[in-house]
Amino acid sequence: MSRIEPVDSAEVHILVDNVTDSLSSVPAFVETEFAGLNRRRQDHWVLGGNCLCCAAHGLSCLITLRRGGETKTLLFDTGPEDRVFEQNVSRLGADLGPVEAIVLSHGHWDHGGAMLQALQMIRDRNGGKRVPYYAHPDMFRKRALKMANGTMRPVEDVPGIEALTDQGADVVNTTEAKSLFGGMAYVSGEIPRVTGFERGLPGQHRLTLDGKGWELDELTMDERFVAVNVKGKGLIVFTACSHAGVVNVLKHAKASFPDVPLYAVAGGLHLSGTNERIIPETVAGLRDFGLSVIAPGHCTGWRAITALVREFGEKILVPLAVGKRYSF
Repeated sequence: MSRIEPVDSAEVHILVDNVTDSLSSVPAFVETEFAGLNRRRQDHWVLGGNCLCCAAHGLSCLITLRRGGETKTLLFDTGPEDRVFEQNVSRLGADLGPVEAIVLSHGHWDHGGAMLQALQMIRDRNGGKRVPYYAHPDMFRKRALKMANGTMRPVEDVPGIEALTDQGADVVNTTEAKSLFGGMAYVSGEIPRVTGFERGLPGQHRLTLDGKGWELDELTMDERFVAVNVKGKGLIVFTACSHAGVVNVLKHAKASFPDVPLYAVAGGLHLSGTNERIIPETVAGLRDFGLSVIAPGHCTGWRAITALVREFGEKILVPLAVGKRYSF
């Protein structure tokens, strides 16, 4: 049975996000991109374009967990493509060498497009050791979006098992939940869909197994979340895109660990585009969890962020941005 053990602290470095924002004020547990540059380089840098990160449509989080004298590092998604990932890692001074596991949240290009590059960079730093890579079988299905005129718009595939294996990944391809690092982190299995309003990604289809046609795939059942349990706080849930619906995600996290309070949720809430219609129900649903931190980013959208800050206030609502570092 999968389990989750308390850790002393969790640090989350945002390597890729849709937004860059180093000027807005932040609470004490968050460091901006500029502040990080200043802390690392002190007086030995000049502010200019060549030191800045690039925002891109996607998400990548470097999660570092500490318990006693033990430190474990997890890469959760990579964003959409090699150049942005490599540039941001370099400019942030992020060390990928300690990464001991990679989790792809779901099979969409904006989360897995730079996976092969990430593996190369990790293995360049770790002495060539292979890296466990947690995936779901449906992530590797070919997908498309159905347009209003009935045509199919193909969606770029994420790297397949053979390519990942050749690049140094040991692929754990399963629908089941898994504990990582002796219980210090948890990767969910498939997320039950229990709310009436969270209906996935409208218009998404996938190629049938016989390759002869398309079938509806709006639920995106390959999506999983990562959770950690920080001592004295509770569960921090990382939800990359929330195609399952963030309320469904948090309900499943709470059901999986009923004795651990929910503390924070971070990631894309997918309340933009056609999903703007469910912003009121989502905001209402989030009230039930008593969260201390809501850190939305990526595909959440400004309308949803505005609604969330109106409901929960600036002490709870702390949006993501590339280069930000959260310390829990």
